[in-house]
Amino acid sequence: MTKKILLIDGDGIGPEVVGQAKKVLEFFSKNTDKKFETENALLGGIAYDQVGTPFPQETVKLARESDAILLGAVGGLKWESLEYKHRPERGLLGIRKELELFANLRPAKVFNALADSSTLKREIVENLDIMIVRELTGDLYFGEPRGVTTLADGSRQGVNTMTYNSKEVERIARVSFDLAKIRGKKLCSIDKANVIETTEMWREVVTEMGQKEYPEIALSHMYVDNASMQLVRNPKQFDVMLTGNMFGDILSDTASMLTGSLGMLPSASLGAKQANGKQFALYEPIHGSAPDIAGKNIANPIATILSLAMMFRYSFGFAKEADLLEASVENVLNRGIRTADIANVGEVKISCTEMGDKIIEELRKLTA
Repeated sequence: MTKKILLIDGDGIGPEVVGQAKKVLEFFSKNTDKKFETENALLGGIAYDQVGTPFPQETVKLARESDAILLGAVGGLKWESLEYKHRPERGLLGIRKELELFANLRPAKVFNALADSSTLKREIVENLDIMIVRELTGDLYFGEPRGVTTLADGSRQGVNTMTYNSKEVERIARVSFDLAKIRGKKLCSIDKANVIETTEMWREVVTEMGQKEYPEIALSHMYVDNASMQLVRNPKQFDVMLTGNMFGDILSDTASMLTGSLGMLPSASLGAKQANGKQFALYEPIHGSAPDIAGKNIANPIATILSLAMMFRYSFGFAKEADLLEASVENVLNRGIRTADIANVGEVKISCTEMGDKIIEELRKLTA
């Protein structure tokens, strides 16, 4: 059966990195029994420029008709002066909300060939393999009331609301517990239960689920400020980390820098499985649009290509193909091949296109 992939280039370096992932899809279609067809859609700043909105309804339609979505990046300085509702990020938040992509999986894995690229000592990060599970459709980003108002005395007041209900906590916790079952059987839930009532409820719900449904999982809890410190002090103490939207946004970026470069890390945003078995899913690198290097062909496409590997694994059950793709990336890195963001002083730097080609070369070797 042919899988239908919606490609959303987005802004900045998005078209460059998605272009390399498309070459990987074409390789599998031509050389294996796994077939893919692709279609393109607009989202973010480029969508605003072309059709007057960062979140076109045609993109929503195409997303619903696809088997999975691969996104490059959204955002950039040129759109920051726009009214809030027209900014590129509203497109990304919009599609997450529209498709109810509530579970964000952000692995932070260190390839040993790049252990010295981390700002931390090799012994701290070598063999690091963490999975951060971030709730994606609630919390401060979507809670009501929200906005900025002018008070009677002329001062301005900004309001955002942190809110979760127990069912929202249960469904993201279940994703985390299930991942822990197939990984290290260890889960750390992150909150601020000592001062924020919303997260006190979060801790209570997660604790009850662990006791009743997942007694084999070693469940712990940690305040978010301590978790941030522990990620830098001793990150290998963690395996699966469960967190709300706001805390997860911050902690996942902290974890990403343990690996040496934002350009190395993929992510998956998953919805609930429907009665017909379909599950909406969006895959994207976490590095953002990097407008300062856009169009220079120097971006690192590895995070986008690894996002494709996550798509194979979580949306299609193509574990063999996911393993092949991840092994190809690792082999390229072990050969000392580097884009600018992961190159040490004196190392040869190759382009975005060349990195894509090198990964395809390794795929050819592994599938020969």
